[in-house]
Amino acid sequence: MSVPPEYYLILSAAVFAIGVFGILVRRNALMFLMSVELMVNAANINLIAFAFFYGNLTGQVFALFVIALAAAEVAIGIGIILLLNRNFGGIDVTEAVTMRW
Repeated sequence: MSVPPEYYLILSAAVFAIGVFGILVRRNALMFLMSVELMVNAANINLIAFAFFYGNLTGQVFALFVIALAAAEVAIGIGIILLLNRNFGGIDVTEAVTMRW
């Protein structure tokens, strides 16, 4: 017995909704970055579920590329968070309206 693809889609929609909620509600830059990662992981769940459903590896290969892209995104995001902390004394994204020299 295999799990129907609808269950994967429901899980993906729930994880994506949690990510959107985290972006809209939180002001902390780290939580913002984690919420974006949740949304990317929801997309990966969709890619892998459809690849399994259709029986090809295209979605799984694309999910690996998305994971590599997410790792680069985290590296750049951590740099931005360190810059926020150094310039503004905290990582609250509402305080940083301009990034002046």
